[in-house]
Amino acid sequence: MQRLIATALLVTLLATAGCADGPAPSAQPATASGSVPAADVPTSGIDVLFLTMMVAHTAETLEIVRLGRARATDADLRTLVAAIEVTETDELATMRGWLSDAGPSAQAAAARHDHSGHSDAPAGLARLRKAPAGQVDRVLLDVLGAHQRTAADLARAQVRAGVSERVRDLARRIEQSRTAEVELMATLPAARR
Repeated sequence: MQRLIATALLVTLLATAGCADGPAPSAQPATASGSVPAADVPTSGIDVLFLTMMVAHTAETLEIVRLGRARATDADLRTLVAAIEVTETDELATMRGWLSDAGPSAQAAAARHDHSGHSDAPAGLARLRKAPAGQVDRVLLDVLGAHQRTAADLARAQVRAGVSERVRDLARRIEQSRTAEVELMATLPAARR
């Protein structure tokens, strides 16, 4: 019962984190066209780098959770990966939009970014694809947990070093949600097998 309550709380937290992409209190609202005013467009190198890395990382997370959702057997784990998919799909659209608003140089940097050199996702996806039916939940928890810890670490660094308050606010939400996900994953039955 406690797991179900914790899962429900996490789903609420994830939905709130993913949908709360409005401007930070110090940020200016979007223009009538929906674009971000120049004062809060992420143009610093550190903000663009973070968004670029998180776009790639989030796209990989979505691959992991979609494969995991198709193969996982534990109901709480399936609920968690579904919530992650909804949240991170929204965050991905937000980050891509901010990079687009930042202009051609940010878009070029994002296009040049090769995430494969510092990503655990390809090996994790291969493990998940090859996992025997009775081990899928455990492998999914291992792969997704490691991947989300990396996201929390990236976000934590952005909170300390970022320039755009809007991007730092997103990083704070990412760090909080990914940390909560990892903590919840540790309580699921498959984590104890």
